[in-house]
Amino acid sequence: MLTLYANFKGGTGKSTIVFNMGVWLAARGHSVTICDLDPQRTVTDVAEIRDEMGFEPTLAVTHALPDRGKTTGQWLADVGLSDSGAMRAAIRAAGRIVVPVTPSQADIWATQHFLEIIAEERAEGDRPEVLGFVNRADPHPRSRENAETVAALTALAGIEALQPRLVQRLAFRRSFSEGLAPGELEPGGKAARELDALARAIHGPAR
Repeated sequence: MLTLYANFKGGTGKSTIVFNMGVWLAARGHSVTICDLDPQRTVTDVAEIRDEMGFEPTLAVTHALPDRGKTTGQWLADVGLSDSGAMRAAIRAAGRIVVPVTPSQADIWATQHFLEIIAEERAEGDRPEVLGFVNRADPHPRSRENAETVAALTALAGIEALQPRLVQRLAFRRSFSEGLAPGELEPGGKAARELDALARAIHGPAR
């Protein structure tokens, strides 16, 4: 299945999430291919760093979408905002779409617009599962912005709001810059636990 990680707003952390999900799946024995369709090629760069450093498992990266319905293993796609054609093609090919949303009203508006684009590209009977979650959440446990974003996501039609969230943590940035997932840099840390909970909610329990 192809899982597309996308939104219509920049700065939501799509590339970091795609990389971390790829490592999470590969470490659990899944065959993983990442479609890096973002012109910035961020996932390609970090996968190359990982390969150069000799970290296992390595990640296979391609810059083209597979034929719809002809994928084996897990395929994850990252798209940039500058190429709407690639984004729409990825929507048409996806079996699942995951929408990271940072806690702000602007992100909710962008998510609404993105859901409209999904509806334009996929007929109602052919629409994929669409999941949304809060990324880069405020670390304060009683953050009003976090709660309001979850409530707004829950109220939107055409998307399922997930309870697991990723908090804005230094471990995500540090690990990514070194070609590692949070659990490899800080095993048992908060970032690793959050990523594991989110990955299980999206991709199912580990093998």
